[in-house]
Amino acid sequence: MASRDLSFPGTVHEDGQTMDTDNPARPPRTAHSTGLIYAVLAYGLWGMLPLYFLLLSPTSAFEIVPWRVLFSLVFCALLITVTRRWIPFRALLRQPRIVWTMGLAGLLIFINWQTYVFGTLSGHVVEAALGYFINPIVTVFLGVLVLHERLRVFQWVAVGISIAAVVVLTIGYGSLPWISLVLAFSFGFYGLIKKRVGHRVDALAGLTLETVWLAPIAIVQLIVVGALSGLTFGTISPWHTVGLLTTGVVTAVPLLFFAAAARRLPLTSLGLIQFFAPILQFLVGVFVLNEPMPPERWAGFGLVWLALIILTTDMIISGRGPRRASLEPA
Repeated sequence: MASRDLSFPGTVHEDGQTMDTDNPARPPRTAHSTGLIYAVLAYGLWGMLPLYFLLLSPTSAFEIVPWRVLFSLVFCALLITVTRRWIPFRALLRQPRIVWTMGLAGLLIFINWQTYVFGTLSGHVVEAALGYFINPIVTVFLGVLVLHERLRVFQWVAVGISIAAVVVLTIGYGSLPWISLVLAFSFGFYGLIKKRVGHRVDALAGLTLETVWLAPIAIVQLIVVGALSGLTFGTISPWHTVGLLTTGVVTAVPLLFFAAAARRLPLTSLGLIQFFAPILQFLVGVFVLNEPMPPERWAGFGLVWLALIILTTDMIISGRGPRRASLEPA
């Protein structure tokens, strides 16, 4: 029997359908359709993150991220308490290899978060979106370098086009698009690590372990920021304070939506839906924040999108989706 999803309403039956417990008379929703709803919610929330972080102005990225770590840890601890998962979580703590692995994963996601929030607040939302467009290609590339996987012809073509795109964008920017590359590679390695322990560590336990490791770093960073420029928490307005407090919720909820979607959808479907987040980020950057898009930048993005079309087409034809761990944005 399929396991009951403790985080969301509805009961999953053996036939793959979810019954709406709030309205038993309503026809049961299939697991696939429910999974699509959760996936769209997850990637939709990730896609709108730039606007959320911009609302936290004038708080700097170097204050937002440590608060995000600490409040994510608090929120995860509350969820573990509500769902009564402390026993399996303590079991994970007795496995040193998993604990140390999650520590490394935490360091990578901290770099990813810090780079993403810095890029958002410094007017580089489009460049940050590019990082998540490149990420699936980087994941394929890491499969060759680290896991010694063999690429098919079209995968090599996609990698080659993406490298050409970086060259074009470097010329267009006048410098290497380092925000995009740091986001793509930090999340690529993060996904690689999560892939190795994903079958033993669920999304909630994983985020809890990662934020436990990062909590001392976050505290030190807040002390440094407080000494250099002063902390804004609790000094701007009640709504601003609430916004910082909810960074934990904003971090954990999309991950839980993603976990619920991943249990119900094939990886191919998740692989296609993952582009929803960077597309939304791109649209926010261009049409809401009016970031410049000169011709050379359009050319670079066009090459990246062409590479993604080739990679996605090859994925569908071959029937092999991208690794689950690589589908979770920051």
